[in-house]
Amino acid sequence: MPRARREFDLSTPTARKRLKAKKNSVPYWRFIAGGRYVGYRPHTGAQHFGTWVARLYVGNENYVMATLGAADDRASADGVAVLDYRQAVEKTQAWCDLQERQAKGIAPKEPEAYTVAQCIADYLDWYAAHRKALATTRFAVEAHILPVFGKWQVANLTARQIRQWHQDLAKTPARLRSVPGTAQRWKVLEGPEGERRRKATANRVLTIFKAALNFAFSEGRAATDEAWRRVKPFKGVDAAKISYLDLEQAARLLQLDDSDFHRLVRAALLTGCRYGELTALRVGDYLPDPQAIHVRESKSNKARHVYLTEEATAFFAAMAAGRPAGELLFLRADGLAWASSQQDRRMREACKAAQIEPAVSFHILRHTYASHYLMGGGSLPALAAQLGHADTRMTVLHYSHLADSWRAEEARRFGPTFGLGASASVAFPAAP
Repeated sequence: MPRARREFDLSTPTARKRLKAKKNSVPYWRFIAGGRYVGYRPHTGAQHFGTWVARLYVGNENYVMATLGAADDRASADGVAVLDYRQAVEKTQAWCDLQERQAKGIAPKEPEAYTVAQCIADYLDWYAAHRKALATTRFAVEAHILPVFGKWQVANLTARQIRQWHQDLAKTPARLRSVPGTAQRWKVLEGPEGERRRKATANRVLTIFKAALNFAFSEGRAATDEAWRRVKPFKGVDAAKISYLDLEQAARLLQLDDSDFHRLVRAALLTGCRYGELTALRVGDYLPDPQAIHVRESKSNKARHVYLTEEATAFFAAMAAGRPAGELLFLRADGLAWASSQQDRRMREACKAAQIEPAVSFHILRHTYASHYLMGGGSLPALAAQLGHADTRMTVLHYSHLADSWRAEEARRFGPTFGLGASASVAFPAAP
């Protein structure tokens, strides 16, 4: 029976640190496939880097070897001189391919030209299957990324170019919807708020661009992510003040006629759910025992339970009574399902009838729920779970000022007092 091949963990600097230098600098090997190995020679001193080595079996107990570069033991990988484990494996595969082609008399394979346009197309294909808001993402890509970088090869991108594009984007006015075939119109917002909004938009587009490039990197289509990883977003520009309805405005909105849209508005104010989450609810998603609704389709594709107040429980119980579990919970007056963006015009009409000026979007109902949840004494972690945020970072970004207001009120109500009047003086013992 052949002796089992011993494998060593070479994947991280921490794992490689446990490997001692061998006599005659013999590497530690990791089998890849088909006679191919990636090897690692440990460093012999505190100031030295380990070295990556490639090995290929060529038959008759013979191997050919090549040195690939330094390991990322003491410095960040750059994909050229300093390699992490994944990059070393990729270089090993490329070197082995070259050796085999040369042995067969085949010309070296030309490097593949992978453009940003191809990268974006691959990313959007993946995004359509795994994420939501495809239309918004596609618009940002077509408006801001492809016109500048579409023909560039991903391998040729530099941090300086991406950073300059990001900064220029922050100085460009917002686009206005224009009739196809006519000149593009622009919205000019002056002052600090206009500058903040444009920087926030630039950050969102940068996030999309980096996500697409990171996808290419994870798929092995880019040798390194160094260029875009070094480009940082603008700081302190995303924390816009969240607007919400006060209790009187919300009450006026709820006092409108009991229409199909009114029921959606009421559900949003009672749960903080998004329009798309509410219109996707089924009758069976109302759970009377835990007094909750089960949101199966969310922006993050993660299901959650939204727990209800007594008022909300009574509302959802009435909505679900006597109806089949598989039927949509909220339907239009004509019996059809609500479609994307059908809430916009109805929300403007509802605000006009409720004398709410300026009119607010349907999404403000979500902010209204969250704001009054915190002002009523709720905690940020619990609110994050209700809203479906992955953690409290987004919740803190938008609503922490309201939590702080509530905390200040709590401190004034429950902080200790010691019977000292406003004019009381404190006597200190005389110095010895």
